Amino acid sequence: MVSIPGGEYHSVAAKSDGTAWAWGYNQNGQLGNGTTKQSTTPVQVSNLSNVKSVAGGGGHSLALTSSGAIWAWGLNSYGQLGNGTTSNSSTPVQVSNLTNGVMISGGVDHSIATTTAGLAWDWGNNQFGQLGNGTTANSSTPVQVSNLTSV
Repeated sequence: MVSIPGGEYHSVAAKSDGTAWAWGYNQNGQLGNGTTKQSTTPVQVSNLSNVKSVAGGGGHSLALTSSGAIWAWGLNSYGQLGNGTTSNSSTPVQVSNLTNGVMISGGVDHSIATTTAGLAWDWGNNQFGQLGNGTTANSSTPVQVSNLTSV
């Protein structure tokens, strides 16, 4: 295993062979296998390879590939998948306008990533300012966290 974080009611894992796996609750497609059926054993996330790390959010999941691309799937009511929509997806969708990812993390209804440039980017629910960009407006695409460099 490369990483094995937990989400709210599900878990995800990245294996050393570059595949991603998930299990648990799946009402919003957070297992990433194209269904909304829960699973008590790991199922492989569809259409992903060269996965370096994974993260679990509230009802969504994230993966970072060796190329620095970031993918997300599951609940997307606040734009936490980062693809410019608020439509759920039971298979991975690429996060828009974000390359050279280094680290990823999932919050309850938002996601965050750092890049090789040392910047932090956040997207999704921003009710309490959790995107860190000086507003409380939700964003379905990544926004740069203000005043934070050399991350």
